[in-house]
Amino acid sequence: MDHAAEHLDPTISAPSSAAVAEVNAWLSSLAAEAGGAGGTGGRGGGGGAAAELSLGPDPTPRGVTYLRALASASRGRSRAAGIAAAGLRAQAAEYRAEAARLREALERAGLARDALPPPAAAAARAVAAVANLLAIRDTEMSSFVVASADLSLRRAEVEEKRDKVHKESKALLDYTRKAINKLTELKKMLEKFKNDVEKQQVEQMTDWQTKLVMMDSKERQYILQVSNYKAMLNRVGYTPEINHGVLMEMAEHKKDLERKTKPIADTLRSYQDLPPDKALAALAIEDKKRQYAAAEKYLEDVLQSALTTTGL
Repeated sequence: MDHAAEHLDPTISAPSSAAVAEVNAWLSSLAAEAGGAGGTGGRGGGGGAAAELSLGPDPTPRGVTYLRALASASRGRSRAAGIAAAGLRAQAAEYRAEAARLREALERAGLARDALPPPAAAAARAVAAVANLLAIRDTEMSSFVVASADLSLRRAEVEEKRDKVHKESKALLDYTRKAINKLTELKKMLEKFKNDVEKQQVEQMTDWQTKLVMMDSKERQYILQVSNYKAMLNRVGYTPEINHGVLMEMAEHKKDLERKTKPIADTLRSYQDLPPDKALAALAIEDKKRQYAAAEKYLEDVLQSALTTTGL
């Protein structure tokens, strides 16, 4: 939202003079600090910066509120930084005083740095380097023991992690080797399957070609048989109206006629021995009658003799 909109908006109240004065004072202090940091030659520039770092004649409420919040946060951080700086300065002064006392005590004992022989100076530097390496602030044996124990624990942890990583690497290597062997076997199986498939395809193609030749010959044979059957049906007078039902009815009618004509055929078959002439046929009939009478007389004689024999 621009300045004109903020002035026209009735919901936004005008900034108070106290807030504007507070913000201007903070900006002036920042400009003064910046000018003071520039040295003696920058004092005139500091006044210009102070003039530049101030609110205009018509500040916006939102800008004043934002700058006031920044000023409050800046003052809080400045106070915290001042407290921390004062503590660090006091600690540095204590360290300097302690160093001066130690230096004085060493000089009185004849152990000043300049008075030490080269081996002792080298040993002191080594002790200082070890202390810096172990992150200890004194050269007491207990501190070195604690630092050495801590270093040993770290070393044990590192060795344990290294062993764990070594085991994992070994397991991964074994798994990779097994996977490579399995992949090699799968490649061999794939190559074998490809060869088998190609061989099977060749065999199937040969078999299919043989079957196609045979089916082609069978097709020609069936076509010839169909042509022959059609010609035969045409010769016997077959028409499409003669279907299966008609043929079954004709078969039943034929069976009925055979059943009715069988007695007549049997009777006619018994007359096949007769001569074709009527006179000869009459003689033959008379001869059969005499033979029949003789057979009856012979049967009666046999029965009579059998009855007589039974009575005796």
